[in-house]
Amino acid sequence: MSVSHQPPTTSLQLDAVSSEPPQRPIWQIIMVAAIAAGIQFGWALQLSLLTPYVQLLGIPHKWSSYMWLCGPISGMIVQPLVGYYSDRCTSRFGRRRPFIAGGALLVAVAVFLIGYAADIGVKYGDRIGKNTPKPRAISIFIVGFWILDVANNMLQGPCRALLADLSGSNYRRIRTGNSLFSFFMAVGNVLGYAAGSYNNLYKYFKFTKTHACDVYCANLKTCFLIAIVLLLTITIVALLTLKEDVFVPENVAGEENSLVFFKEIMGAFKMLSRPMWILLLVTCLNWIAWFPFFLFDTDWMGREVYGGKSADSKLYRKGVSAGALGLLLNSVVLGVVSLGIERMTRVCGSVKRLWGGVNMLLAVCLAMTVVVAKVAESQQRFMMVNGEPSHEPSSGVRAGALTLFAVLGIPLSVTFSIPCALASIFSNDSGVGQGLSLGVLNIAIVVPQMFVSFLSGPWDSLFGGGNSPAFVVASIAAAVSGIMAFTLLPSPPCEAVLSKVSGVAPH
Repeated sequence: MSVSHQPPTTSLQLDAVSSEPPQRPIWQIIMVAAIAAGIQFGWALQLSLLTPYVQLLGIPHKWSSYMWLCGPISGMIVQPLVGYYSDRCTSRFGRRRPFIAGGALLVAVAVFLIGYAADIGVKYGDRIGKNTPKPRAISIFIVGFWILDVANNMLQGPCRALLADLSGSNYRRIRTGNSLFSFFMAVGNVLGYAAGSYNNLYKYFKFTKTHACDVYCANLKTCFLIAIVLLLTITIVALLTLKEDVFVPENVAGEENSLVFFKEIMGAFKMLSRPMWILLLVTCLNWIAWFPFFLFDTDWMGREVYGGKSADSKLYRKGVSAGALGLLLNSVVLGVVSLGIERMTRVCGSVKRLWGGVNMLLAVCLAMTVVVAKVAESQQRFMMVNGEPSHEPSSGVRAGALTLFAVLGIPLSVTFSIPCALASIFSNDSGVGQGLSLGVLNIAIVVPQMFVSFLSGPWDSLFGGGNSPAFVVASIAAAVSGIMAFTLLPSPPCEAVLSKVSGVAPH
């Protein structure tokens, strides 16, 4: 096992091209990026199956939305904490691999608790019945849900940091690694949505259906068991085929504790360079734009496009199913475009132009959701029966809505790759470690999620309900984010260096 005496970060010098250490082979970067498929498979199941499942357990619908706050809250604390300690980890297995392995095991435990919550609850005293409260099952589910969010945050930060470690100071390799991570996220999404939409999957694992767990519950349990096997298999193969250098700090610090961590993270904010601060601001606005879509995409299809007035109406359910198809199309486009991020960057001339351009595309698509909803509403006026449309929207409206889902895969691929790549590059100049810098970036992602989660409901009520008001605000945030990316976000410093070597003029 080789030993590294370098500090967690290295300064990005102008002669980086000539003095850059030997790069790891691309297959190692692919192996690490592939872990994202296992992570995202579970996330896709969460988005498509868990909301009905929590109501099956007896959690009121009005409270179910607050459960999704665990992700932003845990992300705000866990990713910076894990990033900080992974930058300083002196394990003989490396800096990142112990955290990745621990995160994968925690995901397996959490998914088991979620899938078997109903069975465990009945075993310890819950009564069986459709409308019967199941307090023990609910408690087990909530514990599993929180562990899952913590574990996912524990996994993603070190995986992204390891991609940067394997890339050295080569900014193209860093972007390629994050693009591959985005591609495998799309693969996980497609597999997860496909598994969640197949209602008879449980028949291949008949032991999942019990007297406490009906067909829907058994299907969810089966999907989560597949998720455990997929994630653990990919993670074990990746970690066994990859070796990290052991980190030996030159200056051994005193005892590590939570107080030291909070001092370090506050110090990290003080040390951030101006490009990193601009990156955080652009990212924050970008996620104010994205999160309303993630929260309300299928609900928008059910209510505004299909005209369903309640969650149990036939039209609403058809709209939600159409929204699930839209998410599948979105994931396919996300995966395809992720493989072309590097080429798109060259066509646009720079990273900032690419990110600014796709943010403007995001703004247009979010604004078009209002147009599609208004066209659908105008058609519904002429076919109302008992306050609800008698027919589905026209094929043109459905095609328009699904097209928006698909096109949004383009800006989403850039959102999942470019900000993390820029954070890794800018951290070299700020003196902040890769892990901690990505944890700080995650704060700029989760704070908007909390903001949207708390305010979107009152905002919609203020303007008469529906999802259009939140989408209008999201469109404005995306446009501002795009303008700031064009005008304020600097190009990575190494773009100018490499352009001199390749003979390409910097932008």
